[in-house]
Amino acid sequence: MTHTTHTLPWGKGKIELALPESWHVAASLAPAPLPAAEDVAGEVRRSLQTPVSSATLSALYRPGMKVALVVDDSSRPTPVAAIFPGVLAELQAAGMPREDLTLVSALGLHRAMLAAEMAQRTGLPGMQGWQWENHTCDDPQRLVYLGTTSRGTPVWINKTVAQAGLVVSIGCIEPHIIASFGGGYKNLIPGVAGRATTAHNHSLNCTPGTFNMVGQPIECNPMRLDLEEGGRMLKPPVFIVNTVLNSAAGVVRVVAGDPVAAHRAGCAVSAAMYGVNIARPADIVISDSYPMDSDFRQGVKAIANTVRAVRRGGVMIALVKAEEGVGVFGLADQKLPLGRRGLQLLAPALVRLVPRLKIKGLSEEDRFFLYFALQAMRHATLLMVAPTIPAETKAHLPFVQFVDSPEEAIRRARQRFPSQAEVLLFPYGGTTFPVLRQ
Repeated sequence: MTHTTHTLPWGKGKIELALPESWHVAASLAPAPLPAAEDVAGEVRRSLQTPVSSATLSALYRPGMKVALVVDDSSRPTPVAAIFPGVLAELQAAGMPREDLTLVSALGLHRAMLAAEMAQRTGLPGMQGWQWENHTCDDPQRLVYLGTTSRGTPVWINKTVAQAGLVVSIGCIEPHIIASFGGGYKNLIPGVAGRATTAHNHSLNCTPGTFNMVGQPIECNPMRLDLEEGGRMLKPPVFIVNTVLNSAAGVVRVVAGDPVAAHRAGCAVSAAMYGVNIARPADIVISDSYPMDSDFRQGVKAIANTVRAVRRGGVMIALVKAEEGVGVFGLADQKLPLGRRGLQLLAPALVRLVPRLKIKGLSEEDRFFLYFALQAMRHATLLMVAPTIPAETKAHLPFVQFVDSPEEAIRRARQRFPSQAEVLLFPYGGTTFPVLRQ
């Protein structure tokens, strides 16, 4: 049998795929190559001087105000150290003394940051002399109840943030499996919210129509609309400074101002860069985790971002580099009582139970990933090449069929499509998402 060869990124190297000649590669889809700003500090200043639907920071600040500056944690690609100096300079120029500023790490449900990590993230030489705190989602003494959203989410927010006179949020806008895009109010909910808030908010997208919302219109995303409603319950004004990065992590744009209007402006840039047009779902999708190659948690975006590009009953091949291994991914630590065959048989019933399922150690975020995994395995056959992942971890993830090599994945796919098949390649599957042309 004759083959066609295609080269895809593989970490810092390349990987070659030999596909049967009878398979038709309809497209190889990559993000738009938007260049990074030559002067990031200048781009930050521009955004602060021309905020979207908001007064400037210097106009919002009043003498004596306590300012909460919320910074996303190290699990996000935000270049905080490039943004923080410009934000701080604007506040200090307006008369804010350092002692009126408190840095708050938006951990959501993640682990606490060390002082050295916060210093590195902000670009400060050290945290001595700076007021800062790690958000904790489980301490009722450090949370304030703001009310309940129209979708039933109880809104518990970090006390320092809720009681500030001004909230400034530094984050990043990128395609996101649950929230359509990161950034905006998402840095506050779930970033500095209580566990009950996060649990109910995430559960809103545990439905067949919303289990995969990557790059989807926010107006159709109940979870995103709900967290924005919760964010608007805060009494102090909220001012965001969000970056949009290209696939090389370069800063393409900085948007600042109103947490909804500025966020939408940034989402438009991100969507234009990472949304790739497809004519129709394909029989086979081959998705590479690049550039999200650091660990397995990031690498599974190769599936999460592109699963809508494979037709129901088709085959998805995910190539996951995961250079640092599993990373922090709670679902990989959970041993489910069912194997793949059992999950396939019971998945229609299980997906309805997931929002209420009680599994020790399963976080709210992992509960959503469990729901996503069940829906994805019902949608298509999932084959994954992930050589750095230990066999024990693979045994905990029966949603996916792990294979040893791309050649083995292609052989398995040929069992489903022995002759003709339409194929879509996503060499940047870690960041791109399909847009079905109407």
